[in-house]
Amino acid sequence: MYRVALAFLLAGCSPVSRIANNTNEIRTQAQLLADHGMTINDPVVVTGATRIDTLAAGIHIALGGVEDKTPAWMSMLTWIAIAAVVVAVVVLLWQTGLGTAVRIMVGWLPRKKVSQAELAVDMLDPSRSENGREMIAAMRSDPEFDAAYRKAQSRRKKTP
Repeated sequence: MYRVALAFLLAGCSPVSRIANNTNEIRTQAQLLADHGMTINDPVVVTGATRIDTLAAGIHIALGGVEDKTPAWMSMLTWIAIAAVVVAVVVLLWQTGLGTAVRIMVGWLPRKKVSQAELAVDMLDPSRSENGREMIAAMRSDPEFDAAYRKAQSRRKKTP
């Protein structure tokens, strides 16, 4: 489990950061090797360790001009995640009924509802000829209302 977590942690680190950390470790090991060479009085080991330390220091200097680059697959995953969140928010708004409230605030009213509202206004206007039957016919164009209307009608017919 620890190894898996470490693998994910390393995979998430930036490459420049990993290079810098590895270079620091190389320099630390080179210093330990140089100290060991001095204690055993071996100039070849000391020279080699000093050369390794100098090269690692050069890596640190060169790292200043290096940039991390986000892989294309990571950018794509980011956009997919953003799109999924947007879809989830839209579905949540729609399912909770807040989507309807937002649509009303913005003024996005369905054409069918607008025509039914106009018919209702005309029906209540005494100077117009529209009546309740026309209003019910317009409302029955909605499948949910039509199903509820038929159910109410069948209950009325069964009741004496």
